[in-house]
Amino acid sequence: MTLSRFAAALFCVMALQPLAAGAAQPDAFPTRPVRLLSPFPAGSGPDAVARMVGEQLSKDWGQAVVVEPRPGGNGFISMEAVRRAAATGYDLGVVDVGHMAINPSLFRKLPYDPVKDYVPVGGLYRTSFFVVVSSGSPVKSVAELIAAAKSSPGKVTYGSWAVGSPGHLGAAQVEAATGTQMLHVPFKDTAQLYAAVANGEVTWALGSYATAGALIQAGKLRVLAVADGQRSSALPDVPTLEEAGGPRGVDASTWVALVAPAGTPAERVEAISRAVRAALDVPEVKARMATFGFVPAAVPGATVSEWMRKDTPRYAEMVRRTGATTD
Repeated sequence: MTLSRFAAALFCVMALQPLAAGAAQPDAFPTRPVRLLSPFPAGSGPDAVARMVGEQLSKDWGQAVVVEPRPGGNGFISMEAVRRAAATGYDLGVVDVGHMAINPSLFRKLPYDPVKDYVPVGGLYRTSFFVVVSSGSPVKSVAELIAAAKSSPGKVTYGSWAVGSPGHLGAAQVEAATGTQMLHVPFKDTAQLYAAVANGEVTWALGSYATAGALIQAGKLRVLAVADGQRSSALPDVPTLEEAGGPRGVDASTWVALVAPAGTPAERVEAISRAVRAALDVPEVKARMATFGFVPAAVPGATVSEWMRKDTPRYAEMVRRTGATTD
């Protein structure tokens, strides 16, 4: 090979090196499986939605998206795992209003900081709560429920699945807005709670379509209103509290979202957020979520941050008013 040909060949090799390096280290995401760490038990509503979205993301990304339930410990087990995960976007957390907006007031020693330890990626869904009573209850309307509570302070009971849960503090909003005094009765889980309402052991409770829908459809629970500012697509004929003659301004809806560990690059968070929003917009995913009464929340992380800023002081007031604590 002549010197000129050798120099030309060397120039070509050197020119192609950056391209080869770029191909070896692609900027695409993801290049390996992604985990969704969840504090919710397998088979629950949030778990089901996480799996729906994960399946769609797997199709879109060409990489496995694994939902890993880590229930227990008031959600602290999962929240700690997300907090300690590498800030790369390959480990994300499934959270709800309780973890991000209620727990700071409910626990004096919260082992994580919802604002400092995580960055919101985007919403997954929102859902409304309905005011439900036994189908055999003498209470036929919201007006009758309020009248009964006013005439017999402390006698009307409402149940929830846990002290400080959205169901407990949402019902407390109704109590505060009506100027009544009612007795809170906590249960171990939603199955026990709604069975107790259906049997007349407690007067009423707040229930989502996902948790109380089966008993509503079976005719064992009567729905009086939706505790939200607008009607629910799950039961569009059910009036809001205000429309049913109850107080205005009560918002007992709840939300579920995705977060990443603090320090995850903003461009990576935005890329994941766009992918999640696209997955939530797939007709099949929407249809499957509708069977639970869930409304897809295809919003960016900034909107989730706004939900937190709005809900944290509102629930703090309800925690203070009820004296709820789990410490």
